[in-house]
Amino acid sequence: MSPQFQYRSMQEGDLDWVEREERDLHPFPWTRGNFSDSMAAGQAAWVMTDAASPAGYAVVLHVLDEAHLLNISVLRQRQRQGLGAMLLNWIEHDARSRGATQFFLEVRPSNTAALGLYERSGYLQIGRRKGYYPAASGREDALVMRKAL
Repeated sequence: MSPQFQYRSMQEGDLDWVEREERDLHPFPWTRGNFSDSMAAGQAAWVMTDAASPAGYAVVLHVLDEAHLLNISVLRQRQRQGLGAMLLNWIEHDARSRGATQFFLEVRPSNTAALGLYERSGYLQIGRRKGYYPAASGREDALVMRKAL
């Protein structure tokens, strides 16, 4: 039987944990301040948990009828279990309930796991942002993707 997951708003008390996990997961991580600023700005910041512990988190910007994924992460030890798809599906559902009709995101072309998740979830590439992300060798482009909700 698969575990049941809950999705709750990220709180100030989550930020030490989120910052620690973010540093473990990403070569150019968001800072605690980035998460705190997102929450203060009213962006939807979520923590995915099961009975055992937190498993992932996400931040989404909502503007009128659009949602924009700013960050989605599943803890390293919880990856390859379908949790990224579950979290993405849940935040899409939440975006629809807020009136969003389309969902946007950027992804590194080198992040093949995330790119595969987004493609399997129905996202289509609609553009490319040159030099968008910092990278070990300078800058890396971002693929801009969109999904109609």
